[in-house]
Amino acid sequence: MNTLHVKKGDTAVVLSGKEKGKRGKILSVDPKKGMVVLEGINMVKCHTKPRRQGETGGIIEREGALRACKVMRVCPKCDKPTRPAHKLLENGAKATVCKHCGETL
Repeated sequence: MNTLHVKKGDTAVVLSGKEKGKRGKILSVDPKKGMVVLEGINMVKCHTKPRRQGETGGIIEREGALRACKVMRVCPKCDKPTRPAHKLLENGAKATVCKHCGETL
């Protein structure tokens, strides 16, 4: 089982590529392929055919997948991109914390 440093629903910033510096909410994560889909980032055009009678075809714009290594999670408290650190809590549970402000993510 592969694990990623980002989860669905997190806010992330793009580190490299044509969309560098843009922020978006993570819509889906595929740990097996190491890919993530961010809201409003890496828009691709899909040519669709009508499948049923009465349905319209055309060119639809939707979000494309990015490699997970090209995005970094943004801390909700300090609003900075941060590499997640892991910390053991008093009750023995693991928590992911921000490297800048120490807030749990």
